[in-house]
Amino acid sequence: MINRLAASSLPADVPAFLRSEAAVNEIEYLGPEPDRWRSPAEPELVAAQALEHFIDLEPADALGPLPRRRLDFEAKVFAAGQRPEKVGLQPWVTSEVWERLKSAMRQYRSMQANHEDTRAVEQSIVFYAGWLGHYVGDGAQPLHTTIQYNGWVGANPNGYTTAHQIHWQFEGPFVGANLHAPEVKAKMTPAKAIDGDMFDGYVAYLRQTKTLVEKVYQLEKTGGFTGAGSAESREFTAERLAAGASMLRDLIYTAWVESAKPVPDPYAGK
Repeated sequence: MINRLAASSLPADVPAFLRSEAAVNEIEYLGPEPDRWRSPAEPELVAAQALEHFIDLEPADALGPLPRRRLDFEAKVFAAGQRPEKVGLQPWVTSEVWERLKSAMRQYRSMQANHEDTRAVEQSIVFYAGWLGHYVGDGAQPLHTTIQYNGWVGANPNGYTTAHQIHWQFEGPFVGANLHAPEVKAKMTPAKAIDGDMFDGYVAYLRQTKTLVEKVYQLEKTGGFTGAGSAESREFTAERLAAGASMLRDLIYTAWVESAKPVPDPYAGK
């Protein structure tokens, strides 16, 4: 739903191929793609990318400011005697896929200006946009940002659930049974390019998501994710889906805007 709503609400100055029904359908299909890479039949792939779906901001922030580059963060994690798979790499994979998208869009502009066939690069752009959507959607789910990802751990004075089912109960069956595109679309923000640095903007998005962790547990405690839940839990979930769709749309649009900026030739002088 997040991918489809984002792709179908791109501004009119984005190339028409990316706003076509075929592209929207493909981007929607690609939303779950990284979860399809989590089969035990591909154990190396699972090990390499399972940690990219989340970031536990509590231990991450304990290491100091988040660096822009994945390897710099991993070095900090190892130096602290921890392992990246226990902390997560969500903002870095999102930034890297976004940069792939921007690079492909820059290639599209160049090929179009030279009157070349752009069909192959169009396919790359659609793939990167769909792939990006998975992580942006994960980033809208509060339980992807915290050590409290699937049952409360540590001091629990409010008696929140400790069972390992809240994560999927919230984002899976409850959404599937109760949330629909029209009410989510109505909560989306107006389209815009992201101001300032993309990485900083995305981390701010994750931090906003994290402020809602306890709200998820409060709603679960009152039966908010059982059956039809409550008006409050449905409203909350629609807002989370809308936040993801809005951010994905704006990231795609920002990549398009940024792709127009000239960059030095990396091969010049070589």
